[in-house]
Amino acid sequence: MTSLRGYAAVTAAYWAFMLTDGALRMLVLLHFYTLGFTPLQLAWLFVFYEIAGVVTNLTAGWLAARFGLAMTLYLGLGLQVVALVALTWLDPAWAIGTSVLYVMLVQGASGVAKDLAKTASKSAVKLLVPEGGLFKWVAALTGSKNAVKGLGFFVGAGLLATLGFEPALWTMAAVLLAILVAVLMFLPGNLATKNKGAKFREVLSKDPRINWLSAARLFLFGARDVWFVVALPIWLTGFLAEEGQETAAFFVTGAFMASWIIGYGLIQGITPKLLRVGSVSKALSAAVVLGLLAGGLAAFHALAPDSAWPVLVGLLAFGAVFAVNSSLHSYLILNFAGAARVTMDVGFYYMANAGGRLLGTILSGLCFQLGGLALSLGVSAAMVALSTLALLRIPERPQPA
Repeated sequence: MTSLRGYAAVTAAYWAFMLTDGALRMLVLLHFYTLGFTPLQLAWLFVFYEIAGVVTNLTAGWLAARFGLAMTLYLGLGLQVVALVALTWLDPAWAIGTSVLYVMLVQGASGVAKDLAKTASKSAVKLLVPEGGLFKWVAALTGSKNAVKGLGFFVGAGLLATLGFEPALWTMAAVLLAILVAVLMFLPGNLATKNKGAKFREVLSKDPRINWLSAARLFLFGARDVWFVVALPIWLTGFLAEEGQETAAFFVTGAFMASWIIGYGLIQGITPKLLRVGSVSKALSAAVVLGLLAGGLAAFHALAPDSAWPVLVGLLAFGAVFAVNSSLHSYLILNFAGAARVTMDVGFYYMANAGGRLLGTILSGLCFQLGGLALSLGVSAAMVALSTLALLRIPERPQPA
């Protein structure tokens, strides 16, 4: 089944979802930072989001195989609308512990929504795009998605600064609900193919290539999130405040986070043009460069903690190499996955992805609280090294263009 119309519909739905996902993350982080939450408390706000991602990715592939990709996508979009509305019920009079628990639970629902939508969208690429164009089309979806999510970071910070917390949530919920209605009308019906005989035990992969690639993905995303989720935005906001730029701190932090994600997404999208052919060896080379960058940034920041702009430039370079590595991973998993069980192989792989984000999220708050941004970057370098070791275990085979 090949349908570029179906690919366009799936991509549009995924874009809308990721815009709200990025905005919600920045909205929650900066709102609770202004309420006086510590870095570790801020990290806890996202823990259920990442735990939900681990569990959902393990089951989403089976759900998509059994009930259809279209239904899985609808569930993801609908659940995100519910999560956005639920956050508007947060009461400022609640105790900190109650507020943290409530936001954790709602963020957990958002995490389920995101990974339902992601598994359905990524799996649909395998079924909808023309033969021989997999590297190009999956890079286009993944790269554009991340660019849109980066825009969401800026939108979230801007909405918080202009509308406030609750009106921003209502605005995002209304937009996403409208997108869901449009998708229900225009998504091709033949995307809802089901396999009612799919067994849950089939989720776990028996292919060593998929297992080692999943391990590499876990440590790769842990290496990013250990400095990206809590450490960077809190460090940058605090640095700007110390420089007397309190008013601009939210906008500048949101703009940098957005620029990083947008640039990362754009480079993901053009990776097939840069490399022409995807392979394990190219992913391995990118991982080595990434580890050297992370280690160098950690050492520099430890020696010159007051020099902010060189660190920010270095993190942009980290994003470029990380994007190439991530794009290669996204291609390799679809190339390794069998068409008959693509949703389950993709779900298993993204379960590892979510596990890396969970590990990175917890460590981001902990490392920043214990040793600042330098420690977060040092742990990032160590995790890139583990990702590189996992890639070394994947047997190199010729990959189609």
